[in-house]
Amino acid sequence: QLQLVESGGGLVQPGRSLRLSCAASRSILDYYNIGWFRRAPGKEREGVSCISNDDGSTDYADSVKGRFTISRDVAKNTVYLAMNSLRPEDTAVYYCAATAYPNYVWPDALGMEIWGEGILVTVSS
Repeated sequence: QLQLVESGGGLVQPGRSLRLSCAASRSILDYYNIGWFRRAPGKEREGVSCISNDDGSTDYADSVKGRFTISRDVAKNTVYLAMNSLRPEDTAVYYCAATAYPNYVWPDALGMEIWGEGILVTVSS
């Protein structure tokens, strides 16, 4: 079964950038969609971004549009989340998730089948 491992998190000042990586244990093309979710302290989990391995289309939460970019490197079995202009409200544990369900509808977290363990991103001065 696919395993996902996130990396690249940490402490960053507001306005700065980070790039998260989601390394898969095998080909990401075996899965229709790979997404990033986050859970901030005291808040519900929310979808951040998703990429379709079918056609490469992407989706973003309104709160990150124009600041975050999801991308993939098929040869490296890795999905990235480039986060720019970070804000304190972006502080959260970020999770990578994948689904082989062809009719998955973003941003339904319940539709994701496989999850990474998550990585903490803290935006603070």
